[in-house]
Amino acid sequence: MAKGPTVYHVAERAGVSIATVSFTFRQPDKVKASTRELVLAAAEELGYVPSASARGLARGRTGALGLFAYDYLLDPADGMHGDGPAPENTENPEDPENPAAADLERRNEDLRLFPLYVDEVQRGVELECWRRGQALLVGGGNPENNEAVLSDIAGRVDGLAVFPRSVPSEALARIARRIPVVEVSENVNNRALDHVTVDNISGVRAITEHLISAHGLSDLLFLGGMPSSDNEQRLEGFRAALHDAGLPATREPKYPCGSEQSLTEVVADILRQGSLPEAFVCATDQDALVVMDALAAAGVGIPQDVAVTGFDGIAAGRVIKPSLTTVRQPMEQMGRTMVELLLDRLDHPDKPAVNLRLPVRVVLRESCGCQPG
Repeated sequence: MAKGPTVYHVAERAGVSIATVSFTFRQPDKVKASTRELVLAAAEELGYVPSASARGLARGRTGALGLFAYDYLLDPADGMHGDGPAPENTENPEDPENPAAADLERRNEDLRLFPLYVDEVQRGVELECWRRGQALLVGGGNPENNEAVLSDIAGRVDGLAVFPRSVPSEALARIARRIPVVEVSENVNNRALDHVTVDNISGVRAITEHLISAHGLSDLLFLGGMPSSDNEQRLEGFRAALHDAGLPATREPKYPCGSEQSLTEVVADILRQGSLPEAFVCATDQDALVVMDALAAAGVGIPQDVAVTGFDGIAAGRVIKPSLTTVRQPMEQMGRTMVELLLDRLDHPDKPAVNLRLPVRVVLRESCGCQPG
């Protein structure tokens, strides 16, 4: 690749010192917000990646890959982790007064927090990097500094894996001009990048067909959480199953903002209106778990009164009662595939962009009326 702009070019364009440019990318909290914005704007205009990239390229390759993930919203110090000795009283673990029951409930709550989709994909990235002898630099930002953190990571590695919506597409395009970038999502925003996704359409189509054919349900509602390309694909599969069964799509899909509160309010509104569907087909397992909590709090039986399904296959879906019927993504394999694509792109930089769609499988459990196999 052609030699790009340096820290000196960015400093000159922004009218600051090279030390200020360096602090902006390495310790952004030490730089005034207004100055930081000037430096980042200059870097974006010039297509600058921090100089650690140049040092690595001078040696050939750094031998490291980067992963830019979502913000971690949970503080490990909040006491929600299941460490410590097991309780001594292990008789009658279902007795709520028994310490063993309390410990079991706490550990089940832990699974609501970890591992989630992002954790399992990251695990796949880590395992494949270890297998191939690649170092891995993992980071995440917040709205105030995510582009600075992203650029810093990109400047230290040979290739970068990112989760969807974690950074602006313009920033990814700028980074991709210097190093390979792969995104785990449907390939809709930047077709020049390599992508890894799953067969969202077939997965939701199959689980919806199961609700219709195996359980005789016809009044189904798709609950989409946050609008995204993956969720739009899942909605397409839902509608295709209704069409194939000759059922009208009488209910408009619901797209709350993605917070637990907004999802809970959607369920509460439906209950107040007396318009409970026969099944909630949720775009993610996390959405489904929130829906199940809201229904249980209102005294609605699952699956006696309404079925609920999810999509992902996170661990919490196995331990919740009733257990969650879902579409299982190969999350670890997705992470491993991202590493494979990055290393292949380093060896073949001129290949057309790759969009891999991995298969999924339906896992039948109690929340739709089935018994786990």
